[in-house]
Amino acid sequence: MTRLWCAQAWVEGDWASGVLLEADAQGYWQRITVGVSAPDDDTPRLACVIPGLVNAHSHAFQRTMAGLAERLVPDRPGDDFWGWRERMYQVALRVGPAELEIAAEWLYREMLQAGFTQVCEFHYLHRDPEGKAYADSAELGLAMVRAAERAGIGLTLLPTLYMHRGFGQPGLHQTQRRFASTPDDVLGWQARIQAEAQTTGRTHLLNAGVALHSLRAVDGDAIRTVAQSLGQAPLHIHVAEQTREVEDCVQHWGQRPVEWLLDQVGLDTRWNLVHATHTLPHELADIARSGAAVVLCPTTEANLGDGFFNFPCALEQGVNWSIGTDSHVNRHPALELQWLEYGQRLQLRQRNLAARHGHAASTAAALFEGALKGGSAASGQALGGFRVGQRADAVALDTESAPLVGVPSDHRLDAWVMGQPSLPVAHVWVAGQLRDPRPSEALREAWQTMMQDVWS
Repeated sequence: MTRLWCAQAWVEGDWASGVLLEADAQGYWQRITVGVSAPDDDTPRLACVIPGLVNAHSHAFQRTMAGLAERLVPDRPGDDFWGWRERMYQVALRVGPAELEIAAEWLYREMLQAGFTQVCEFHYLHRDPEGKAYADSAELGLAMVRAAERAGIGLTLLPTLYMHRGFGQPGLHQTQRRFASTPDDVLGWQARIQAEAQTTGRTHLLNAGVALHSLRAVDGDAIRTVAQSLGQAPLHIHVAEQTREVEDCVQHWGQRPVEWLLDQVGLDTRWNLVHATHTLPHELADIARSGAAVVLCPTTEANLGDGFFNFPCALEQGVNWSIGTDSHVNRHPALELQWLEYGQRLQLRQRNLAARHGHAASTAAALFEGALKGGSAASGQALGGFRVGQRADAVALDTESAPLVGVPSDHRLDAWVMGQPSLPVAHVWVAGQLRDPRPSEALREAWQTMMQDVWS
């Protein structure tokens, strides 16, 4: 059993004082007691504790190019998402199983240091650099399972279906050869990961869903096959991220991407629509009614020039949402939340939009609670915070760090999210176990060597 006493803890959407958190041997909260004095034993005493958050959208291999695509390419007069994508393809061709495992562990440790305790890995790097299947077709997915286990973070692996180069363009481009897969492939990989989690007794830390890369990369019959065969596991898809994607979808199928999914497939609580940047108000209303969720990645969406998601409308409609770091130009949950709010402020020239449209007193509280709720849907795990039956994840903030010193105790979440969100956490627990996310010297050296090899 794990016991933590917190002078201050974020419980049910607000700060509570004198909180005793107790977890059972399986790693779930068994008892939450508020308003008690610190036990007179060796129970850890913590100043300020919040629940861990879910990183609902990750491409681990893209960590190797974070910050390294910020220069204009010769002979390209401008730059946009599609130009960045071509550079990403070149990096993908240089990452093998060993490199991916190193990059994933390095990345997952960074996430833990920032306050993420679960990651949803949208995994479409399946084949070897020549486009051939590995002897074990799940080799690259299993590399990320091992990386997450060593790092100590929870993992929802999402083997991703990728079949076509674009709308009405069957087959993959040569630069996409590593992504090739079929519905049977991804459903088989998903079942294998679930079985491994059961066999090893790690279902509280490891599970799997399926991802569909995008409507441009997967045909309608394949989408229906996966949706009908998957069961109740999470189902993710990139959708409506770019205006060109929306225009191409309308030209090819006669409907906008979200409209097509709603009309031709049907959405439910399993579905997580990643980005959904160019989604109209009536589509958001239909998403909310379906029980589906959206996954927002504000720093990547800004980095790629995607545009602004209509966040105030989504809040008013009651859309469930989560956050992810996607291409990993940022690896901190609070910075994603801050950018989500600040992007709306810049566009609408107003303040405290999440609080106003989320009907909350605090912008940080509205953002944090939304991400906490949506993270459970995205991951398929019980990660709803400090409540009995939820996984025992906890993040202790360092109240002695400069950004929090002198801050009134009831404003600490505001200061963390809206002030200096790059602040590392003091301690982190996953499933009741204290984790040390710091990389070993061997991992640090392996990361440096791998980066030199990838970029040489």
